[in-house]
Amino acid sequence: MPSNHVDMNINTAKRFLPVLISYIIDWVFIVGIALIGYGFHKVTPNHHPFSLTDPSISFPYTTHETVSTAVLVVASLIAPAVIIVLVTLVFIPGSAVPGGRSLRSLSTWKYKVWEWNAGWLGLALAVAGAFMATEGLKDLYGKPRPDMLARCDPDLSDIGAYVVGGLGGRLDGAPRLVGWEICRNKGKMLVIDGFVSFPSGHSSFAFAGLTYLSLWLCAKFSIGFSYLAHSPFSQDLHSQRRESIRNQGAAPPVIMVILAFVPMAVAFFISASRWFDFRHHGFDIIFGSVMGIVFAWASFRLYHLPIMRGAGWAWGARSPRHAFFKGVGLPSHIGGDNWSSVKDLPQSAEHATQDVDLESGPRNLAE
Repeated sequence: MPSNHVDMNINTAKRFLPVLISYIIDWVFIVGIALIGYGFHKVTPNHHPFSLTDPSISFPYTTHETVSTAVLVVASLIAPAVIIVLVTLVFIPGSAVPGGRSLRSLSTWKYKVWEWNAGWLGLALAVAGAFMATEGLKDLYGKPRPDMLARCDPDLSDIGAYVVGGLGGRLDGAPRLVGWEICRNKGKMLVIDGFVSFPSGHSSFAFAGLTYLSLWLCAKFSIGFSYLAHSPFSQDLHSQRRESIRNQGAAPPVIMVILAFVPMAVAFFISASRWFDFRHHGFDIIFGSVMGIVFAWASFRLYHLPIMRGAGWAWGARSPRHAFFKGVGLPSHIGGDNWSSVKDLPQSAEHATQDVDLESGPRNLAE
């Protein structure tokens, strides 16, 4: 009997090896996305012509940033990653799952490891994608920062030699556009960093990581608007039926709402600091923030069920047969041969009426 049990475990491990490899490849690609973004960061951007009389780029250069790049990474990536680990270890799978409170249970650790992996995959994809897209756009647009003239230290003795456009020489009051070569300071502070105002990297990175964390916390602790499935019954219901509908949801405690949206408040502060540090124009910050939110939302939805309809669970793992590729006509990468098959996944609210316990999660993990 022990020999048969060992053989079964070995066969199971071999069977699901493609799934493990597929997720390792996912991590490799996410790291690759981040490295591409770093490569974009090192590229010399385009240098958009500017006017020496433009007040929007005439702000002073501040040597001390309110939120440095190191602090940004800690607040928007490392801290969310640590919080995801801690919440996963402490609160998942929860008391509703059979054996969920027993840390010695193998099924419990399967829950924890999978939710941990899914949580980190979404976070990493959000920040890596936002980072790569932001750095690439910075290079393409080459927009001067608000403090560009302070960085530039322009040569005012021969402005005409650097004029590249504008009607300033023929029309009184019209501006003249000059090239970056007019700057006497041709160091990295100008050539690379002075023309990367759009979009705001701090804003996109902060909102990618911290919006994702807020969504993740809302999912795990059911913080959101209560969900009421569509009912075939008419609105003219007797009082008992109306009472049962009212009892299908309740508002979460305000303290939980506050805790879930603290990450968003931090992201707003980080993005605002780029305004009063004269590092970005207003539109640069808004665009970067929206970009980060889009990456956060997309990454969250790739790996996690809807906040109020999935009981806080991540989607299941891919099946061995569809670990690397899904053929045409198949609904998803899930198959009947995976460790959390369709019939065992946490069901959505539409199926809750079929005696499905949302809180129980993937039942086969607990068996």
